[in-house]
This record gives sequence, structure tokens and C-alpha cells, in this order.
Amino acid sequence: MRGLVLDLLRRRFPFQKFNFGVDGHKLEYSCLTTFNGRSCSRSMASATSTDILSEVPPKVTYNPLSDMLVDSFGRFHNYLRISLTERCNLRCQYCMPEEGVELTPNSELLSHDEIIRLATLFVTSGVDKIRLTGGEPTIRKDIEEICSSLSNLKGLKTLAMTTNGIVLLKKLPRLKDCGVNAINISLDTLVPAKFEFITRRKGHQKVMESINAAVELGYNPVKINCVVMRGLNDDEICDFVEMTREKPVNVRFIEFMPFDGNAWNDKKLVPYAEMLDRVRQRFKNVERCKDHPTDTAKNFKIEGHCGTISFITSMTEHFCAGCNRLRLLADGNFKVCLFGPSEVSLRDPLRAGVDDLVLKEIIGAAVKKKKAAHAGMFDLAKTTNRPMIHIGG
Repeated sequence: MRGLVLDLLRRRFPFQKFNFGVDGHKLEYSCLTTFNGRSCSRSMASATSTDILSEVPPKVTYNPLSDMLVDSFGRFHNYLRISLTERCNLRCQYCMPEEGVELTPNSELLSHDEIIRLATLFVTSGVDKIRLTGGEPTIRKDIEEICSSLSNLKGLKTLAMTTNGIVLLKKLPRLKDCGVNAINISLDTLVPAKFEFITRRKGHQKVMESINAAVELGYNPVKINCVVMRGLNDDEICDFVEMTREKPVNVRFIEFMPFDGNAWNDKKLVPYAEMLDRVRQRFKNVERCKDHPTDTAKNFKIEGHCGTISFITSMTEHFCAGCNRLRLLADGNFKVCLFGPSEVSLRDPLRAGVDDLVLKEIIGAAVKKKKAAHAGMFDLAKTTNRPMIHIGG
């Protein structure tokens, strides 16, 4: 009987390991889940052999990891980034070519209902964090309705947003009420004139006001994304660190990355090690924090500072081994790696009327094809990929 039960459980829950014990006529079992190489014990359950043979033991209180979200290297993907629009009210040099990009017609972008249906598939399969990106997500007219619908999905713990902050000031109180509980604001310079050069638009003061408003509303930390480019804003690294002295902000220094149309070259790249060295020359007691295995950032705390700093080291020290992220683009294409050119449409089969099971099979097949790591820095520069504005920040 034990062998039969074990076979049934393994077929039902292929990514679990089970330990068994016997208590009278009951068979007790606990589940060990392997996640990024670490074993996490689930709650003990017990049932009679009749219960177990009915496929799903009625006393099991956990949600098994979905095969759909596990790649061929055993990485479980519980984080989905959803781009809501390709449109933006800035024209940042590292994100968009100077001549602009060809936008997908609105009719070919995912609707509110399509976004929620796909998000529901992911969340019921184990995704517990969604980040809304763009383009600029706050310029989408139904942004509040989307946030409200997503935040009501059972099992979703974090609804985050990455924004440029231009129109965030007026919308943030309502967005918070609609369930947005984490915020990232992009800001690459503290100099207004330089801001206009980098973004090809005005608006520095609006971004600063949005950061302050987020702090006042209780977001802790307010994450500030800063793409560092040599000869442009690398002289401001320590000025950004000063922001963390009195405010609960996490300044995230991002290595310049290659995308179509952003004129990337390695001479503009300021490596993480160099950035950290500059910080340590100016500030004392810069201590590394304990990072989560799935973190993209290397996190640091400075003694006496309210906030923290981080480094996103995609180019010089990639973090692919712990990657738990997937991307749904505004046009409905599904992308398993930021730097991988491969995409598969979820919009087309969805609009063709396929059921959820077929959609899950399409998603699962794409996840299984995810590579162990992205190509090296110089190979990435030669690889055709969409502009960042199309992919989503």
C-alpha cells in the first residue's frame, strides 16, 4: 500500500519529496520542497489510505509548486513582471532610440480582462509577486482598475510598480488604496539639466516630489532605480548614497545594459566593483546585507543611514542561477529571460478561444526552454533584442 500511495502522490505532485510514518491505521507524511537548491519543509498531514487513493488527500493544506513554473534547471518562478503599455512620457536614452519606436496598435495590446485572466493563471500556479511596468504604467487609463483586480487575486502577496514618477504624485494615494504595496521610481540624476538631457524631457522636480510623497505614504523602502553610465551620471553615485542618510529609500545602482537602439558600448559601463569602491572611499562602515537567493541586487547598509543601497550587476556578475522572474509584455508576448530574444504569444491563443489548460501548457513549454544563464556581456551586445521600452522595465 505504501508503494502505491507514494506512486500516486509523486504523480500528483511531481516536484515534491515525501517522508512517511505510520500512526495506527493512518499514514502520516510530510512534504519537502526543493527551491533554488534549498529544502523547505511543508506542514505535516495525515490521512487514511482511502483518503490518499482518492487522489488529493483532504487534509493537505499547502499548494504544490506548479510544473508550469519550474524550468529544466529546477528554478521555480514565482515573480511575474507585466508591461501594461509601450507608451511613455519620457524618452530615456538607455531605454529608447532617439528616433522613437514603432508602437503596437492598441487593439493588439492586452485588455484589462486579458491581463487579469493570464495573471490569474500564474497566481493560481504559484506566482505570489507581480510587478507592473511599461513604458510608463501610470499613463494607462485603466491602471487603477487593473491594480484593484490584481490585488484581489488570492495568493498574491506583493503588487509592485516601476514608474518614472512624472505623474505618480497625483495617482499614488489611489494606487495604494487599490493594492500597490511596493514602488520603484526611476531617477538617473539629481541635476535637473542633466535629467532633461538623459530623458529628453523636463520633469525632474515632479519625480522628486513623487519620491517624497511615497515616503510620506509609508512605502518603506521606496526603491530608486538609477542606471549608471560613465561620463554621464557616474559622478553622482555618492550624492545618491547621501539620499539614504535621512530617508527610508533603497537606491539601486544598475549597470548599463545593451538593448536595441540604446547605443550601448562597454566604455559606458561602470562595473559594480568600481561603483562599490567609490562608495567605500567616501562612506565608512559599508556592510553587505544578507541577500535572498532570488535577489537581483547586492544589498548594502551604511552605518547611521536610514536607507540602503544596492547594485544590479547584470553585466559583470550575473544572477541567473537564482532567477525567479518571468515577463508578460504589453502585446501579450511571454518572455522567460530579459536578455533572451525568444518570445511566445499568449494573446493569440487566448483570443482564439483556447482554455486555461492549453494556455498553461504553452507557458510551461516556454519556461522549460529557459536557458541556465544569459549570454556574456559582449555576446548580448550582438544579440537582437527589443528596445527596453517594448520589453518593460
